[in-house]
Order: sequence, then structure tokens, then C-alpha cells
Amino acid sequence: MAKLTKKQKVANAQVDANKEYTLVDAAALVKTVSTTKFDGSVDLAVRLGVDPRKANQMVRGVVSLPHGTGKTVRVLALVTPDKEAEAIAAGADFVGMDEYLDKIKNGWTDVDVIITVPAAMGKLGPLGRVLGPRGLMPNPKTGTVTMEIGKAVTEVKAGKIDFKVDRYGIVHASVGRVSFAADKLTENAEEVIKALVRMKPTAAKGTYIKSIYLSPTMGPGVAVDTKSI
Repeated sequence: MAKLTKKQKVANAQVDANKEYTLVDAAALVKTVSTTKFDGSVDLAVRLGVDPRKANQMVRGVVSLPHGTGKTVRVLALVTPDKEAEAIAAGADFVGMDEYLDKIKNGWTDVDVIITVPAAMGKLGPLGRVLGPRGLMPNPKTGTVTMEIGKAVTEVKAGKIDFKVDRYGIVHASVGRVSFAADKLTENAEEVIKALVRMKPTAAKGTYIKSIYLSPTMGPGVAVDTKSI
């Protein structure tokens, strides 16, 4: 087991492992226990009472964070020539089609989000083995396959994120940076949690929101009292 640094010990000592905090208090605390020298991210982890192996209990969706993620999102717009100007005007970092498809075939995935038009999905299909594991495959359900390219790019740049329950029944989402004010982290986290509650599968039985944690990139996680939400 790796030896904890003095800074890590101090951070860990600030969190009561036997306590569940209100979301407001957790947001304030997570800012103080970050041990990075850079402006790390603050991540939300929500364990759901679902069985992701069953299609009728899969939880996936999108949400627009009121205060954004604080991260510069690199967007690739794979579009036809008639949509290129629209994508560029909206702020897409990379715009084109075949040249970027070739780059992806050769292993290039240096982007955060790919947005495309429905007509291009046939070309993207064979690249699923490259894009899928990296969470980059466009999907109509997340608004990344659309004819409204400009709108989609603008929303992603402004803080629209997508989430998906993993095989352990946990949804992970970045809700800001350590430099964010605690109230902004709280409001961003609330927006994700509200979206998850709205998306509760009818097939899910028992307790739906089992646990909630906020944690910095490096530092201890802070348990949130689910009853305080």
C-alpha cells in the first residue's frame, strides 16, 4: 500500500468516514481536501439500484450543467460540406469528414465529443471499436447525431454532458472544478441528480439512489446524505 503524504493525511483527516454530509457541506468540503497543485475536477458518483445488464434498467441521458464543467471541451464535427460553416460558427474545434475518419482509423481520438449528421453514421459504424470504449461514439439519444449541428456544438461547449450507468450500477459525472464556488458545484450536482431521478426505470425496484459521493481528482471522497437531496 502506498504511503500517504503529509498533505494527503491532512486531507483525509478533514473527512469523517462515518458521516454523510448535506450536498452543500460536501461541496464546500471537497474543495478543501483536494491535494492537487492544479485546478482539479470535482466528480459526482451516484450508485443506483438498477441492474445495468438488463435493457429495461439501463440509465443513460444528457444534462446541461448550469455553470458548465470548467473544462475546455474539444469538439469534432463530422459533417457534410453544407454544415461546415454552421459548425465553425458554433465553435467546433475540428470540422470535416473523410480526413478525420482516416485519422480516427489510424488511432487519433484527441477530442472530447464528436457530433455528426445522421447521414454520416454509416461511415462511423466501422469505427465503433475505436470510439466506443472511449465514450466518443455519437448517439441520437445524447444529441450528438443531429441536423442541428450549430445548436449541438453550442450546448456541448456551454456544459452539456452525457452520462451512462456503468456495469456496477454507478453513474460518474464531472460537475466542475475545485476553483468553483461551493454553491455552483452544488447546483451542478443537483442538476445531474434531478436528471437521474427523472430517468428512474419503471423496472427498478427498492432503493433507487443508493449512495452519492463527491470527490476531487486527488483527495478523499465525501459521502452525501441521500435524504438531503
